Amino acid sequence: MVYAVVRAGGRQEKVEVGTIVVLDRIKADKDGNVQLVPVLHVDGDTIIHDADKLAKITVTGEVLNDLRGPKIVIQKFKNKTGYKKRQGHRQELTRIKITDIK
Repeated sequence: MVYAVVRAGGRQEKVEVGTIVVLDRIKADKDGNVQLVPVLHVDGDTIIHDADKLAKITVTGEVLNDLRGPKIVIQKFKNKTGYKKRQGHRQELTRIKITDIK
């Protein structure tokens, strides 16, 4: 079993070939592919976590589509002062299918 842990958007995700992952918005190259930075690589009994050896490993993914996350409502209220504030946010996301780990 070959898998890798990649760093993407301030988080780490465990990915295998064929895994579909939703990450923060990533720009793709002209072919629609992205390169992700591996933090850990596991190939059967071999575990690689050394930075020099990880630099030789590439994790490639294909961008399926760009989307937006659910709406988050932020409300602030202070009692007896009449202060109310309401704000919303939707995170920009990208759905990626992992195509290759080598």
